[in-house]
Amino acid sequence: MNIENDKTIPVTLLTGFLGAGKTTLLNHILKGKHGKRIAVIENEFGDIGIDSDLIVGKNDEIFEMENGCICCSVRSDLIETLNRLMDRQDQFDYVLIEGTGLASPGPVAQAFLLEDDITRSLQLDGIVTLIDSKHVWNHLDDIEVAWEQIAFSHVLLLNKSDLVSTEELQKLERYVRRINPTATLFNTQNAEIDLDHVLNIGGFDLNRTSVSDSGFLNSGLHNDHHEHESDVTSVSLAFAGTIDPEKLNHWLRMLLIMEGMDVFRAKGILSVKDSPDRFIFQSVYMMFEGRFDKPWNNKPRENKMVFIGRNLDQERLEKGIKSCIDA
Repeated sequence: MNIENDKTIPVTLLTGFLGAGKTTLLNHILKGKHGKRIAVIENEFGDIGIDSDLIVGKNDEIFEMENGCICCSVRSDLIETLNRLMDRQDQFDYVLIEGTGLASPGPVAQAFLLEDDITRSLQLDGIVTLIDSKHVWNHLDDIEVAWEQIAFSHVLLLNKSDLVSTEELQKLERYVRRINPTATLFNTQNAEIDLDHVLNIGGFDLNRTSVSDSGFLNSGLHNDHHEHESDVTSVSLAFAGTIDPEKLNHWLRMLLIMEGMDVFRAKGILSVKDSPDRFIFQSVYMMFEGRFDKPWNNKPRENKMVFIGRNLDQERLEKGIKSCIDA
């Protein structure tokens, strides 16, 4: 995950259940006069229906658009499609991949972090999920992957927000925050969003990692009654004390080995023994990275961590991390 940003092209993974508005957003991008050069990869079930008048050229299933964007479809393997795109990397500055509505973004994200051939030229920048505010409850009741799409995201678009009442939208926001308290949230209509909110967001960049107080808004929701339950949720921890780095490394290593596929994402800011600087970390499945950040200076030293995943045991996680406090 240690990638040189100035040598790579940022990639945004776009997810969302069927009907959430991914196709509408992609149409905005491919037809809009936004001045950005974006390569859009749609999955094989997509049907963008590009206006032929906007197509400048077509070569090897890659469409060149009038607004400077290009578009292609995944016909076989995503890696193969990306390699075809990289042959013309001088034509774009961003890549946006439309994930299939029936799949979790986790395995795709992990592929970007593990595949050396990809990371030499492409960097996974963030995961954006569209949510159908009107019909989302049906998906959350019936399809577990809908929870996972929310869990992995850095940006969440509550689309079709105009079709529900203010009370319904607030209820949805609370549920979404319960699953993923760290994502940036936007209410959208017709999937219209400033592209600066979904591109080049630095979701996997430790230089831009933060765990703000907004990440702890879900702390009072665990004991509420919920009509829509899932084993995908989040645990937010905040506590004082100084962390012993050796104990922390051992505990995190064992946690990710034993439960790594259930801990979808984790991030945190820690106060580490014998260091004047903050220690920041993040993980995706069993892929972990951390480093020292800016000094604490006069700010109170504290520890903040957020875990997002399946069947998380808050008491056990809290006990584990507190066992790493320097005596």
